[in-house]
Amino acid sequence: MTTELRPVAPAYIGSLKPYQAGKPIEETAREYGLPEASIIKLASNENPLGMPPAARAAIDAILQGGARYPDPNGHALKTALAQRYKIEKNWITLGNGSSDILELVARAFLQAAQPEQDCNAVSSQYAFMAWQNAVKATGARMIQVPAKDYGHDLDAMAKAVTPATRVVYLANPNNPTGTFFSLEQLSAFLERIPGDVVVLLDEAYNEYLEPQLRYDSTELVRRYPNLVVSRTFSKAFGLAGLRVGFALATPYVTDLLNRVRQTFNVNSLAQAAAIAALSDDDYLNESYRLNREGIVQFYALCKELGLTYVESQGNFVVIKVGNSAELFDALLRRGIIVRKVVDYGLGEWLRVTVGLPKENARFFAALRELVTVSA
Repeated sequence: MTTELRPVAPAYIGSLKPYQAGKPIEETAREYGLPEASIIKLASNENPLGMPPAARAAIDAILQGGARYPDPNGHALKTALAQRYKIEKNWITLGNGSSDILELVARAFLQAAQPEQDCNAVSSQYAFMAWQNAVKATGARMIQVPAKDYGHDLDAMAKAVTPATRVVYLANPNNPTGTFFSLEQLSAFLERIPGDVVVLLDEAYNEYLEPQLRYDSTELVRRYPNLVVSRTFSKAFGLAGLRVGFALATPYVTDLLNRVRQTFNVNSLAQAAAIAALSDDDYLNESYRLNREGIVQFYALCKELGLTYVESQGNFVVIKVGNSAELFDALLRRGIIVRKVVDYGLGEWLRVTVGLPKENARFFAALRELVTVSA
């Protein structure tokens, strides 16, 4: 009689919960018997304008080189980023989306010097779920600080930092709630964090900020050498399917991130498309305009229906609807995909991406009908 042996993984790996992305259109079509073309997806904070025309042209031009490995150092993309953000190329790390950057930071810094040492990261309640898994996959602990008005309580987060803390995760604007803290608040927070603790500032939705709220992240990185700023091309730049993001950090930190980065983590098509998208200001401006107009309409609808919402600086709004599971399913049957946020501790809420005007109008009509029926 033989005993079956199985590979053994650390207990903390078994405790990880796979990240639940927004429901795909194809899956919804299969489950509900709907034509794919009839379904609108307002679940994943994608840019409803689609890929920028300049990025599509760049991909077409480079497709014939698909048999070759991509540039592992992303020289051309880093050059374009350096020019755009007025920073040196050796301050830039490329990632397979910004979630790759979050994981690189965890792998590089969330390891105890000695096995018996405690090691933790600090984040806010209602923060991006991918942070949880990135931290726990290293064996470190995640300390979540209760939110303040659905956003970061920076004072409480600073107080939560201990000698065992290696990384602090911030998002500005925050996902999934859309909250925002000012440059003054951020600077005051950074002043309180020890220089040997990395602060990861996730700015995935930065391009959707209203002009009066914008600030120079690169100047902050120069002032605070323990700061890592993460950006992505998945949101306002319209390249979610190509997976390309980047980090801005001091050369010392950048060198460490590149030591744990996969060699070819950003493919050739993504690099070419990102370079083109970076200079397509007309597309970016139109994305911002369309989003701000849609946000205002979302607020008006919520006020009309008496629904609580959180003011958002992203391209989405979280709305308190009561029985979110029931409403989520009712919307799916109508071919409208939104996002449940129960895993964030927001069981009565739904997060809805701002879409094209006709997509928003369809969601508004469905919500009016369903809220009236359930009232």
